[in-house]
Amino acid sequence: METRFLGKSGLQVSVLSMGTMTFGRDHPFFGKMGKVSGEDADRMIGMAVDAGVNLFDSADVYSAGQSEEVLGQALKPHRDNVLIATKAYARMGNGPNDLGNSRQHLVKAVEASLRRLQTDRIDLMQIHGQDLHTPVEETMRALDDLIGAGKVRYIGASNHSAWQMMKSLATSERLGLERFISHQVYYSLIARDVENEMVPMGLDQGLGMLVWSPLSGGLLSGKFRRDQPAPENTRTSALGAPGTIDDEHLYGVIDELVAISLERNAKPSQIALSWLLSKPGVSSVIVGARNEAQLAENLGAAAIILTANEVEKLDAASALPAPFPYWHQRQYAAERNPQPEPYIRRPDLIDEEKER
Repeated sequence: METRFLGKSGLQVSVLSMGTMTFGRDHPFFGKMGKVSGEDADRMIGMAVDAGVNLFDSADVYSAGQSEEVLGQALKPHRDNVLIATKAYARMGNGPNDLGNSRQHLVKAVEASLRRLQTDRIDLMQIHGQDLHTPVEETMRALDDLIGAGKVRYIGASNHSAWQMMKSLATSERLGLERFISHQVYYSLIARDVENEMVPMGLDQGLGMLVWSPLSGGLLSGKFRRDQPAPENTRTSALGAPGTIDDEHLYGVIDELVAISLERNAKPSQIALSWLLSKPGVSSVIVGARNEAQLAENLGAAAIILTANEVEKLDAASALPAPFPYWHQRQYAAERNPQPEPYIRRPDLIDEEKER
């Protein structure tokens, strides 16, 4: 499997990484996404490692710590050859300091995650949410100290605003502290909001982008079709889709996904994942699964490289109106505000296009 550098760091990650929100034994919320544990988790981790995945993503809040416990146990035979990413921010207790990005909470959260993961270090520690009550200086100093103590190797952020990311990066530069190397975002064919600010910010600042929910809660899996009843016993049927969904827009995207997948003899989900891998700034796309069949299908996306024409078709089907000031900049100030290249052109793609 292809690897890419995570931002400006020297850390290389597989283009598909494995998310473990479905790992756990029982939880009233996360259990609706999955209850993978024991031998099932061992086999799925083994499948991912065999396919070339080297990054496994979790969070302390997933099934109240059970995800980290299951992941840590399953990764024991592979620990020295893989990277573990986890996150902290969410409430993990009833006390006033049991959430957020304060030094008190982050240090406690990292120590608890290390115990659950049965490891001596977290390869990528990510701030799971934006905390406007805690000074940025406090958060970045705490993370810097955790790296200095050897408990954390790299740091990143998830679900932040672009301005808050810039504030954090500027604080690290001003104080001489370790800086974020990555940002984790919600991005898919029907969730392209990040292209307005987060993608350009990440490219400008040299941040690697990790993508969560690349199939938008399963809406782009191929199970949802126009004029057909929605399938039952899915994550979306249990919890709803992330964000705001326009049905006509969704089905327009699905129609194009299905058309390309039939031409490629692939699954619509694989085409949706491959589209993300073609996008600038994307270091790795996080795929999750409730069972081995889902995981095998998702891992198959790494072998599919879309042509520029296929990407353009998907871009057109999924395009959204640009909000202000971006429509104004593109219409009246494009000469001084160039847009990022819409597609990553790779040598193997050039050869494939010639064959086609």
